[in-house]
Amino acid sequence: MFQERRINLKTPAEIKIMREAGRINASVHAKVRELLQPGVTTADLNAAAEETLKSHGCVSPFKGYGHPPYPASITVSINDEMVHGIPHPKRRLKEGDIVSIDCGTVLDGFVADSAFTAGVGHISEQAQRLLEVTEAALYAGIKQMRKGRRTGDISAAIQKHVENHGLHVTREYTGHGVGRDMHEGPQVPNYGAAGTGLLLKPGMTIALEPMVLIGTHETRVLPDKWTVVSADGSLTAHFEHTVAVSEGEPQILTVL
Repeated sequence: MFQERRINLKTPAEIKIMREAGRINASVHAKVRELLQPGVTTADLNAAAEETLKSHGCVSPFKGYGHPPYPASITVSINDEMVHGIPHPKRRLKEGDIVSIDCGTVLDGFVADSAFTAGVGHISEQAQRLLEVTEAALYAGIKQMRKGRRTGDISAAIQKHVENHGLHVTREYTGHGVGRDMHEGPQVPNYGAAGTGLLLKPGMTIALEPMVLIGTHETRVLPDKWTVVSADGSLTAHFEHTVAVSEGEPQILTVL
């Protein structure tokens, strides 16, 4: 179902660079999170992210990526928009929205990639539960990122946590290796069977990213050819970290 990309094992020196890229990426998230208030435009969020990246001498791998070229440095996806929402100067945040921010940082030729979903002001209990389940699913997957386990162990842990709470994981979009390129191997779906898939080895760096929907797992792409929404209009959430497999504990690289 998924086209497999080349897996590039990283040296300790390369992982050190990715950790610094991840720290910068986390600082972008922190800046954008401060601005999640009613009335702020999604273009304002993108401008703040670009200013923060520039202050560190970095750029986003998102801008100009794909066909058609993605026009911004972050994605801003609101409510039923699961991923890849395009910032716009006329799109304003409203009280009760949930907003998913995805950002990447390129430093010295290496990419870090992470995402979070947060509320604007007071959000519904249903939305809050969605956020909590999705973030916990990310950490359930991270716990499986150990030498000798398999990608299916990660996928199964994410799926089990989400579905145990009556929610749904996307089928079309996956986690992925990351490093010199934004998308490397292995691809890691948010569903699967434990004990299957590729063997995890030290030096693998993977962006795990549970994408969770309340209604069904089905999605569709808007006419802008980027924004992915839930097919039934229900709420969605997205959390992501870049994580390295080591000789011991999984190493989360996209933190301050």
